[in-house]
Amino acid sequence: MTRIAHLKSNRFIYGVAIVFSLLLSSTNLLAQEADETELAKIKALLDKPGPITWLITGDSITHGALHTHGFRSYPEHFAERIRWEMRRVRDVVINTGISGDRVPGLAGDLEHRVLRFKPSVVSIMMGMNDAVKGDKGREEFRTAYLQLIDRLRDESDALILLHTPNPITAASGPLRGDLPAYAQIIREVAADKGVALCDQDKMWREYLTRRKTNLNYLLNDGTIHPNGKGHVLFVHEMCKTLGIHDPTSNTGRLYLP
Repeated sequence: MTRIAHLKSNRFIYGVAIVFSLLLSSTNLLAQEADETELAKIKALLDKPGPITWLITGDSITHGALHTHGFRSYPEHFAERIRWEMRRVRDVVINTGISGDRVPGLAGDLEHRVLRFKPSVVSIMMGMNDAVKGDKGREEFRTAYLQLIDRLRDESDALILLHTPNPITAASGPLRGDLPAYAQIIREVAADKGVALCDQDKMWREYLTRRKTNLNYLLNDGTIHPNGKGHVLFVHEMCKTLGIHDPTSNTGRLYLP
């Protein structure tokens, strides 16, 4: 290859790389703008005096069963923040999380657990149990989640907030070892559908690094279930995402610095 031909080839490759980079940046920007638009709509509700119906659902973690040892779960903390501290006393916070549930389970029971309440906002934290299917179940999970969001939009006027699940320890065994990939799918689903995202997985990892503490500090069973402190961390991030976090408030102040 001559020097001129080599230079032309390099310029072509460089040009293709630039175009691909611009397309990727544009896609990320559109996803971010979509998320901000959905998030802005939820925040706008909080600026109005009218009551909001908050429907919070998920699996055992949202259910808040057993592993909190009597301390409040994150939906309960959220209700305290909204209905008392923010004096939105006519808001309603409903928790329909069910231990052991997966996205298809929620979809199959959507009328009972979500639609009949005519929610203003639907908050979903799932994926922990879906992940037991490993890498072979990833696309099934993605499809089910996309279809769930389509149904929510077709059958309700609710705004949607998705959460990634918390990280887990190696002691949880190989069944949920693919959980990080499922968390990434949730991020991609949120971006694809333009719904708001609360990235609990990312925040937990950053918190543990910053605090230089072990994951078991936030877990009850040493595997997957958050303890009282973990639920406080959940609600802190949820409130930060919605722009209503107050570090001086009593919601979780006794548990985490």
